Amino acid sequence: MSQPAISLERQQAFGRDAVASQDHLLRQGILKLLAIKDSDVRLLVLEQCRTAVDHGLHAGGAFSAVIPLVSLYYGGFVVPDLADPTRRGQDLFVLSKGHAVAALAAIYAELGFFSRDVLKNSRSYRSILNGHPGPVLPGIHLATGPMGQGLSVAEGFAIAGRTSPHFDCYCLCGDGELQEGTIWEAVMYAGQNHLDNLCVLVDRNHGQLDTFDRMVFPMPRLEPVFQSFGWNACTVDATGYDAVYAALEDFKLRTRNGRPTAIICRASKGQGAFSDFMNRHKVVASEAQVDLEHVQQVAQREERSKEFGEFWRALESNPRGDRVRETLAGFAARMHLDLLPVAAGNGSIATTVGPVITPRVPRRDKRIRYEEALLPRLDKTRQYSAAEIVSGAMKVFARDPRVVSIDSDLSSTSGLQAGVGAVDQNRALNAGVAEANMMNIGEAFAALGCNTWVSTFCPFFDWKVLRRIAVGHQERLEAMAAADGWLSEGHGLDLTFLATAANFETRTNGATHMGNDDITIFDGIAHLKIVDVSCPQQLLGVMRWIMAGNRGLMYVRVNRAPSAVLYDADFAFEFGKGYILRESADDRAVIVSSGRGVYEALAAAEECGRHGLAVGVVDMPSVDEELLLRLHDSGKAIFLAEQNNGFLWQNFLKVLYRKRQLHGAIHRIVAINTLTAEGRPQFVHSGTYEELTEAFGLSSPQLAETVRNQVEALKAPDLPGL
Repeated sequence: MSQPAISLERQQAFGRDAVASQDHLLRQGILKLLAIKDSDVRLLVLEQCRTAVDHGLHAGGAFSAVIPLVSLYYGGFVVPDLADPTRRGQDLFVLSKGHAVAALAAIYAELGFFSRDVLKNSRSYRSILNGHPGPVLPGIHLATGPMGQGLSVAEGFAIAGRTSPHFDCYCLCGDGELQEGTIWEAVMYAGQNHLDNLCVLVDRNHGQLDTFDRMVFPMPRLEPVFQSFGWNACTVDATGYDAVYAALEDFKLRTRNGRPTAIICRASKGQGAFSDFMNRHKVVASEAQVDLEHVQQVAQREERSKEFGEFWRALESNPRGDRVRETLAGFAARMHLDLLPVAAGNGSIATTVGPVITPRVPRRDKRIRYEEALLPRLDKTRQYSAAEIVSGAMKVFARDPRVVSIDSDLSSTSGLQAGVGAVDQNRALNAGVAEANMMNIGEAFAALGCNTWVSTFCPFFDWKVLRRIAVGHQERLEAMAAADGWLSEGHGLDLTFLATAANFETRTNGATHMGNDDITIFDGIAHLKIVDVSCPQQLLGVMRWIMAGNRGLMYVRVNRAPSAVLYDADFAFEFGKGYILRESADDRAVIVSSGRGVYEALAAAEECGRHGLAVGVVDMPSVDEELLLRLHDSGKAIFLAEQNNGFLWQNFLKVLYRKRQLHGAIHRIVAINTLTAEGRPQFVHSGTYEELTEAFGLSSPQLAETVRNQVEALKAPDLPGL
């Protein structure tokens, strides 16, 4: 591999001039210093194992990751802004193989992201250093660990880095991760979209959890595989620094050709350890085992320090030696190495850890600026599709450059790409039929401070990806709330999952496309705010509310077919609030619904009124606990009519369990939804909307009949209004 000159950016970062940067002697010195840092990092990794709450360590993958990580951070390829790791424009790094967190944490402690004390008692409940990295740890932008998702987020960072301010993104993956399909969604997208500012290092250590000394199944040669997807790819010997350093330098300095780069780092599990014990995926080490490994690592460091000292003294006889030594001294200082004892000829190279530089980062203003007068004005005599509203509104909201959208081959149903793309096509992306990749790209933009929207059909969102994103969001909230946390207000994720074709809106497309179960499944995801939109004006209100910023993770379900306008132009959405659409002092029952079910409820109430029975209607797009309790306490018969597996019904029961006694009231609460007669979840087959509502007793005539019969059976007395 060629060994080109070090870039101007890196010359400036390390205080070197153009002449010295091309010196072969300088390269030799840098590689020797990297070898010393190798020992320092491994020693800090061992200390983490010694003090971890379980004395555990993901040893094999952490040790094989040391050479790529040391090359990146101490070779000057990733030069983080320690005073503000969230500042846009700096190169970013993603540790996709999260099991190697101990190696990264060792480096981050040395650089000054956090105190060396953080390395103690890791994995404990009270520690911010967990078995996988996450944003609770200063300098970490996302939670990783579930395999194969970090590359997609790194790809998202690279997309953002193509525009001003420009930056590169690096990602370290394990070869075990390459068995995950999400990896290849990202590889395909990155190659097709010419992300030549993305560099992926694959830790090809030929092992995984169950079989740490081989792969579960043989893998092809990775270099031609990446090349077939439009990548630059090379395979290097990652048992030493020369080849890895040269490959990274080649990426950094070559004229970009529209191809992302993959560096296959050939090594083995536990690479660099002195004991086969460290080759395993995870170890629980005894004090004696750690001591033995520690002694050997220290001895190796002393040998490498001695070798560097001999090299240093040999420079005295070289005409350019003074210049090389001056440059190496500056390089070493940024590596946290003290060369003074070596320069004096009477000592070894000492290591300094810290000091801590990363403070609480500046707050982010997340409010999206827009002209209210330019938003769509809706006519109550017309019907509008959700895509029409989204597209029209996004043409206004997206004038703020922080608004970004990603679709997955269903942009015609969301309206996002047409709306955002009308303002800036670079911020209106389409990931194709790759929903996991879409969601991870969305997280990347949200982590950079954007108000990000991703969209697909309700059942197509990936639960595993959504859960990992939510874990990272929680860690961000924790880092913001902690007295000594590194994140400040505005550093949560503003990420909206726009779920189209909700409830019965998929209609004749088939059971795999029906959205009756997503809402109850995703209700178990922490920090996810679920909204089931009924009318176009309400959707516009939801979008306004989200654009105010700091709304977190939103799961917004919308109708696909056009709907009538129920609300006035001054409608203001508030999460956790239901809306009374029909009410009188004579009401003996109330129908609670959401989405298109609200229209059926209104028609059913009208039908009941023609038969002399006053019935109220509540539109509850998000769970309003206070209103549900008021309904319960009113004594009226309550009908929860939902075109799904009972999202509001399940939440009503939870509220009553926590706040009220269920005995004596449950007979007044009737659930009409898509659960079986035994209350079990099921899937809904295709059919027209009319067929589906009739099949589940959710058409307006059926609702009206059910309400009349139930109220008659209860013989409910006249009751006051809500």
